[in-house]
Amino acid sequence: MKITTMLSYAGGFRQAAAQVAELEQGGLDLVWVAEAYGYDSPSLMGYLAALTKRVEIGAAILPIYTRTPTLVAMTAAGIDALSDGRFHLGLGASGPQVIEGFHGVPYTKPLARTREMIDICRLTWAREAPLSYDGSVFTLPLPPNQGTGLGKALKIIGHPVRPSIPIWVASLGEKNVALTAEVADGWIPMIFVPEVAKEVWGSALADGASRRDPALGPLQITAGGSLAIGEGPDVMAVRDFSRSMLALYIGGMGAKGKNFYNEVAVRAGYAEAAAKIQDLYLAGHKQDAAAAVPDELLERTTLCGPEGYVAERIAAYGEAGVTHLQVAPVPVGDQRAVDLIETVKRLAG
Repeated sequence: MKITTMLSYAGGFRQAAAQVAELEQGGLDLVWVAEAYGYDSPSLMGYLAALTKRVEIGAAILPIYTRTPTLVAMTAAGIDALSDGRFHLGLGASGPQVIEGFHGVPYTKPLARTREMIDICRLTWAREAPLSYDGSVFTLPLPPNQGTGLGKALKIIGHPVRPSIPIWVASLGEKNVALTAEVADGWIPMIFVPEVAKEVWGSALADGASRRDPALGPLQITAGGSLAIGEGPDVMAVRDFSRSMLALYIGGMGAKGKNFYNEVAVRAGYAEAAAKIQDLYLAGHKQDAAAAVPDELLERTTLCGPEGYVAERIAAYGEAGVTHLQVAPVPVGDQRAVDLIETVKRLAG
């Protein structure tokens, strides 16, 4: 099992990047870089590529509506070249609030767009022929009746370091998870509860796997949570800190009836709590929404406790199919973040 973390923006990017370089020395395998609607992530990932030597760098995620497929492919090839083949391309549909509200792009055909973007990226990197694609969302070159008629099939000028870069998809809905299991190298779920992962995701994963090209190899999965090792109230406070994040996603990331994270919580067995959290959050009662997060859900989505307990949680994630344990290390007492990475690396074997 590989150990990964999400780049933290607390204290500023340069400070966070310096910490990644330190965690690299402790055995960190991969750092994920988010974008959302903050700074663009490729700029940050290029900086990380120059600052590090071994740790892999992943986009988690590049929204599929904000760039053309060929620009995504060019960006991935560029970061892969800067990092000497250490890049992972994470893609996701984001949500209509961000895509239509911040980017002004219609949130349409997320499944077809995801599939076609993956196809086009792989064709671009392979450079086997000038790029030509006829899909329901993307047509390359653009047909004459949709433009000037001067479009020409081209190859990427640069020669990518690798003809195939690992592609991960952040997906939650059953159809999107099935698509991920069919065509992606890796899967980025949210609110992943190992104990009920099979009940929540099993049928969708099996459906997609039935159509998967064996050449892709087994689907990789990254999931985890806050990491604190030790005993006492400080460690439990780290776990409790995750309440606000869960409340944000379950309650506030989307509208009533259109919140993918809320739907996952329902499928995981927390329907009553999910409804209460959403009602409170959307009414502006964010602290009450956080308090309504069930203790069991909080415990199952974090790794906080004595070393033996954390080892049990790592084993639970492994049994659920997680290949890349994602941790947010929070030192307690005189610990350092790098100490936690070293410990969890040892516990994960």
